[in-house]
Amino acid sequence: MKNLYIYAVLLLVFASSCKENQTNNEQKQLPRIAIAGLGIESSTFSPALSTEEAFHAKIGDSVYSRYPFLQVDSLQRQRAEWIPTLVGKSLPGGTVTREAYESLVTKSLIMLKENGPYDGLFFDIHGAMSVVGLDDPEGDLIARIRAVIGDDVLISTSMDLHGNVSERLAMHSDLITCYRMAPHEDAIESKKRAVTNLLDRLENGKGKPTYKAWVPVPILLPGEKTSTRIEPGKSLYAKIPDITKQEGVIDAAIWIGYAWADEPRNHAVVMVTGDDKEQVEKGAEKLAQSFWDVRKQFEFVAPTTTLDESLKLALASDKKPYMISDMGDNPTAGGAGDVTWTLKELLARPEFKSDKGTSLIYASIPGPEFVAKALELGVGGKIKAEAGAAVDNRFAGPLLLDGTITAIKEGDTNAEIEVVVKVGSIHVIVTKKRKPYHHLSDFTNLGLNPKETDIVVVKIGYLVPELYDIRGDWTMALTPGGVDQDLNRLGYKRIKRPMFPLDSDMENPDLSARWIPASNTKE
Repeated sequence: MKNLYIYAVLLLVFASSCKENQTNNEQKQLPRIAIAGLGIESSTFSPALSTEEAFHAKIGDSVYSRYPFLQVDSLQRQRAEWIPTLVGKSLPGGTVTREAYESLVTKSLIMLKENGPYDGLFFDIHGAMSVVGLDDPEGDLIARIRAVIGDDVLISTSMDLHGNVSERLAMHSDLITCYRMAPHEDAIESKKRAVTNLLDRLENGKGKPTYKAWVPVPILLPGEKTSTRIEPGKSLYAKIPDITKQEGVIDAAIWIGYAWADEPRNHAVVMVTGDDKEQVEKGAEKLAQSFWDVRKQFEFVAPTTTLDESLKLALASDKKPYMISDMGDNPTAGGAGDVTWTLKELLARPEFKSDKGTSLIYASIPGPEFVAKALELGVGGKIKAEAGAAVDNRFAGPLLLDGTITAIKEGDTNAEIEVVVKVGSIHVIVTKKRKPYHHLSDFTNLGLNPKETDIVVVKIGYLVPELYDIRGDWTMALTPGGVDQDLNRLGYKRIKRPMFPLDSDMENPDLSARWIPASNTKE
């Protein structure tokens, strides 16, 4: 009987403990975390302007669709009360109009103000946005957000490694990170890291890191020379994990920067954050010095030459498809996307005059009037209409395309409507609005088979994974446009000098860590 009495008492104690734990859990407040951000790469060397519609802004719960790690059943979703506001991401393009920027920012600030207060903010940006009449838009945006949510709120900033980190952006960001791969196969992983760092610091009560080391590195290189697929980028970025594993270090990052904007903030940067001053300082200076030491080793990720030489190599090759990157007007780097110079050269070549000639796919050229006429004629119709050079006509004018319509597809997020017209042996993809062609399905959905095509010319820099995997061979052509890979031809006037490689004989810079104050200290 005595044992039964003891057992009953233990059961009562256990039940009481469970009830107390349940009450405590119910009373425990989850951190309130907002989500906001704008992202675009903007070439100031392109005459194109980017408008609000280009950002395809998602508002409220639709924001979650951007983040697989924040779906309703995910661990991160359960760790906080999330308040998604506005996140807009655009294809790279020209400078953003001031009207578009102010409209998007105003909408974001209104939503943030209406739904506060917050413990944290996940700030999802690219970092290379240019706005008419405004330097450092991301620094401006985060400062305006701070004015609404307060300086004590913990902000974790996620960026593209081709973004720019000004001291202002660094100060208002408590935690900050960027991609570690180019092409950006780790984009989602990096955003998840930014969110995990934020949640961890809120849950462990440590809040803002004690130290933020910022090192400007006077290097400005295009992404096509800094791919992490090859050396020295591969080994340089491989040094980051060892830094982050040090006790007292939260995160470390290297920004290559954005080469096609002429602004003082455009250069490489290294940042390390954490609570151990010595480890943070040592890590930042090690990464910065490592970057500087290998600066002369960066080369284009593939053989680079003129378009004429690229075509000679392609025509002599027996490997299909022979890929040619039409780099100067690459819409994924900020080109207008409608420069006709390369296509004009292709149409003039005798090898492509006959429909039995060497097969070639050209992706792509915008031509809204051409597309409208194609819709009237339908597949199989004969068409003769102009396309291209409506925005950037500095190198060649609109092209008259005279051929047969082989495909029409409506509903694409970026292009809206796509038309394929066969001119001689060239299948030209004409779009209502500019679109980069990255995936095999982008072609097969239009009845095209790049794997069995002799030559595929795409407006792109380095090949993204799907195209890289199907290539028979590959050359990058130095073609003209708003993202010309020959940086010396661009004519910078406002970047900080000296800058490597523009000033190739410059003296070694000061790469010591600069301490960035916390957001709740005075500027």
